[in-house]
Amino acid sequence: MSTLIVATERALLIARRASAWSVEEHLKGRSPTCIAADPHDPSRVYCGTSGHGVWRSDDGGRTWGPAGSGIAHADVTAVAVSPMERGHRPGVVYAGTEPSAVFRSGDGGETWSELSGLRTLPSAPTWSFPPRPHTHHVRWIEPDRAVAGRVFVAIEAGALVRTLDGGRTWTDRVPDGPYDTHTAATHRLAPGRVYSAAGDGYFESDDGGDRWRRDVDGLRHRYVVGLAVDPADPETAIVSAADGPWAAYSPRSAEAHVYRKTMRRPWEPATQGLPDARGTTVSHFATHPGERGVVYAANNHAVYRSADAGRTWKALDISWPGGALADGVEAMACLAS
Repeated sequence: MSTLIVATERALLIARRASAWSVEEHLKGRSPTCIAADPHDPSRVYCGTSGHGVWRSDDGGRTWGPAGSGIAHADVTAVAVSPMERGHRPGVVYAGTEPSAVFRSGDGGETWSELSGLRTLPSAPTWSFPPRPHTHHVRWIEPDRAVAGRVFVAIEAGALVRTLDGGRTWTDRVPDGPYDTHTAATHRLAPGRVYSAAGDGYFESDDGGDRWRRDVDGLRHRYVVGLAVDPADPETAIVSAADGPWAAYSPRSAEAHVYRKTMRRPWEPATQGLPDARGTTVSHFATHPGERGVVYAANNHAVYRSADAGRTWKALDISWPGGALADGVEAMACLAS
């Protein structure tokens, strides 16, 4: 992969590799929170920010500008582009905010409309973010990689909900589903599979979210944050986890671990080549469909690459600006060459 994008509270960091790696800093002072690349157009990238809305690049991240109008809240906490709605060039974009709301754009972020049915779900009055219980936000948006129009939305905290028609109607959380999803995933080779890394553990569904099983066998740390699935194998998943939020996010008290599982086997530690867990914030992962078995991980020390689906890792030889990763990362994405 020739371009990696890492969001930190300080700036959006873009590492590009030609003969060697170089790093650019963008959106300094705008507190990037989330990133999404358009799978239909590798030059188009979106970045959500805390307090400054959605930003868009049309040249692979070299320049940025505000992405249109219609998002009612300045705190954008999740952004995603559907890989399935192929009638749209560029792809359909979804943005989630604090307070919890989801907005949709079918014209590449020029105009946005709210999918207001989300806020009328029966569970909505119970949603609450524990550190600030008066509010809550959309933590993750996952357009299904195998089923057009199906989109999963994680509320922090309180629900993982879904729509089957691009946001016109919504289905509320189910009783055995995850409560506090941080990251969700779907897979183009497993049409019914949904993966959830949550504060209440790790969950999977095989029927599009109707029923869930909690799978924590082998997970000694069950506050699960980061999640990746091998692009070539829906049976291989990697997660980052800690004992709780303080150990996950705060560098002073951090102690985060990485686990891997295949098929229905128990989770196993997957830390060869990664720094010691003590002092390490939770890793955020990224994959690209064009790289079979390759997973990238970013934490407060470096960015790492695994060429064997998470069994072993190697730090990439990237000279980050001083202190750029020191407080941990918010998100990561890969761009095609």
